[in-house]
Parts: sequence; C-alpha cells; structure tokens
Amino acid sequence: MATILPPDADEPAMPETPSRAPSPLSFPDYRYYWLARFTAVMATIAMVVVIGYQLYDTARTDYGMSIKEASFQLGLLGLFQFVPLAVLTPVAGWVADRFERRSVAIFSNLIDLTIASALAWFTWTDGLTLPLLFGLGALHGVARVFSGPAMSAIAPNIVPPAVLPRAIAMSSIAWQSASVIGPAAGGLIYAAHPTSVYIFSATLLAVSALMISRVRPVLPPPAEVRRHPLREMLDGLQFTWRERFLLGTITLDLFAVILSGATALLPVFARDILHSDLMENATMLGLLRAAPALGAAVVALGLAWRPIERNVGVKMLWAVVVFGAATMAFGLSTNLFLSLAMLALLGAADMFSVFVRGTLIQLNTPDHMRGRVSAVSGLAISASNELGEMRAGSMAAAFGPITAVVFGGAAAIGVTALWAWLFPELRRARTFEPQFKTPG
Repeated sequence: MATILPPDADEPAMPETPSRAPSPLSFPDYRYYWLARFTAVMATIAMVVVIGYQLYDTARTDYGMSIKEASFQLGLLGLFQFVPLAVLTPVAGWVADRFERRSVAIFSNLIDLTIASALAWFTWTDGLTLPLLFGLGALHGVARVFSGPAMSAIAPNIVPPAVLPRAIAMSSIAWQSASVIGPAAGGLIYAAHPTSVYIFSATLLAVSALMISRVRPVLPPPAEVRRHPLREMLDGLQFTWRERFLLGTITLDLFAVILSGATALLPVFARDILHSDLMENATMLGLLRAAPALGAAVVALGLAWRPIERNVGVKMLWAVVVFGAATMAFGLSTNLFLSLAMLALLGAADMFSVFVRGTLIQLNTPDHMRGRVSAVSGLAISASNELGEMRAGSMAAAFGPITAVVFGGAAAIGVTALWAWLFPELRRARTFEPQFKTPG
C-alpha cells in the first residue's frame, strides 16, 4: 500500500492546524496497528524487566557476586543486546524497505514469543544460568532490530500525512501505557509465580502478531532503480549523514541517553538501596520501571489531544535538560516516593523529546527511505539504551551505582548544551515542516 499523498506531492505536507485533524483511531488499520504495538510492548517490557532482575539475583545468589560485580553483569546484558543491533541494523532497514512490512513485524514477534517460551521452561525447571540469560538477551536484540524499522515504517502508510503527528503521539501512548502496565504486571506476576510472567508475555505476543496481520498489506514503495542491497543499505546511512538536521536529532538522543541511562541499575536500587518493608523487591522493581512510563503516558495523552506546533526544536532541547536533571535527583534520592516522582518526571521529559524527535524524523524522510532511516534512528535509540546500560554497569562497578546515575544525568545536560551549539538547525526548527533539502 502506498503512502497516502495529495495529488502531485512528493513529500507529506504538514497541516497548519494538526490539532483539528481526524483521530488516527478512525482508521481501522491504525486501530489494529495500535493494539499490536500495545500488546507487544507490554509483553516484551514485562519480560525484559524480569530478565534483568533474574540476572542480577542469579549473579548475587548463585554466583556469590558483590553488588558492584552483579551491577557489571547488568551492563554486560546491555552489551549482549546491543551487538546484534549494531551488526544487523543496515540489514533490518533494507528489509523494511524491500519486503512486506507486516510480515517482518510478525516475524519479530515470533522470535520474542520463542524467547518467552524458553524462559518459562528454564524458570520452571530452575535451570537459569548467566550464559543462558545473556544468550536470550542477545536473541531479543535480534527481534528488536527487525521490529523497530518495520513498525515505524507502517504508520505513515496507513494514515494521511495530516494525521501523522497525532498518530505518532497515539502510538507513543500505546508504547508508554504498555510500559506502565508491563513492568508493574511483570513484577507482580513474578512475585506470585515466576513462570507465569513468561506465559503472560507469550500470550500477548501471539495477540500482537494476530493484530498486525489484520492490517492491510503494507508493500514497500517502488524503487525507480534497483541497486545492490549493500548499496541500498549504505544509502540510508549516507542520507542521514548528509542531512545535518536528521543527524543532530538522532545523535542527540544517542549520546544523552548513553551518558544518562539509569534503568539498567534499577534492580540494584530495588534490591539493595531503596529498602522497603511494604513490598517484595521484584514488586518494587516493577514500580520503579513503571514510573517513567507513567510520566511519559501523561505527556503522550496531552500531545495526542493537542500536539505542539511552534518552537519544536528549542522545546526538545529543554526536555533533554529536564531529563538529565531528574536523573541526577533520582540518583541522590533515598526515599522511595521521591525516587518514583523523579522517575516519572524524567519519563515525561523523555516522552516530550521522543514525540518531537519522532515526528521530525518521519516528516523529514521520503517514504522510500523510511525503513532505512528508521533503522538508523532505531540503532541510535538501541545504542543509547544498551550502551547506556553498559556505561552505567561499568561505572557502577568502579564507583558505585549512585555516582554512576548522578554523573550520567549531569553529562546529559552537558551534551544538550553542546548539541545546541554544534547543530543550530535544532534550535531553529520552529515547526514540523520538512527541513531536508537533499533529494531522497
């Protein structure tokens, strides 16, 4: 299915009043897409939260590691998830631009369903080991690298361009609301019966695959000239590199989150820092992981109701500053409720930045390049998350988890100031109107 464009238009045009555009949910395909995203994210995040806790607990209990040593294992888990992303991202972007995008997304869901089934079995039989958890974490990285570009490239093809900003916001609501429910549900289900959390995830992944299969086929746009696959993969990287606006937008998130990511260390805070007699450690971890998503969901609802239209670049930069400051406050807090509030704040700031960045990237990329550019953006996001986990785990091993988190928040603020100077295009972005000048 081709992108819905006005006659004789080469690129999607941004409406003057996006808040008056129809709801994306008025399109049946988008409803299926939204449900597929919601269920898949809830399943995978619930699964990943428990994997992190089981890995940390296994390292502490079965391998007798100290807090610093076990924290380093969490960093290694991030590295194991990043390696397949780094290697396969160009391939995943090319696949999303050359094959039917629903099939790619379903294939990714089935990989994660296999992982959930394997973890259910090994948890039931008490057969978990660190190598097994690292291996399944790496396989999850493979699923993510193919899912991201395919799902991102589907949305602009099932709604008109005028609806796209609101569709991105509502897609973020699916992501963030699932990110609120998933960690909390994962922690509670795991505390009640460890194996059940993976059965829960496997069921939701099957539902997600069914929902995405109901969307009409999203065929890749025809290419004027077919080139060698390696050449086409390289085109996505070159296009992103040439367009300084896209480059600055993508790399801002990359370096800010690499330096400030604290989620990898949440098992440490839940088990050994934020003590509470009111709940199990796994339940506390679920609340800590859900708090950023709760803040993000509130912002996403507001943006879906009334998307921002002016001074989008400056607002994105300030959102990253707030993200860094809230990260520092969380690292210094020893009170559970203050920590939850700071996590909610950093999640809200991150959601604001994600909304602006995601809309700018989608509207500044030609449709025939969306899969490859989405793959580059996805690699940056994954690199920021997984390498950020490695940075946090390594620094926690050397200096302690609190120092690692506080330093990361301060570094994110510094990166934002530097990027505002290096990429003045970001400050000058007044609206979501396309900024790129290079032909696709």
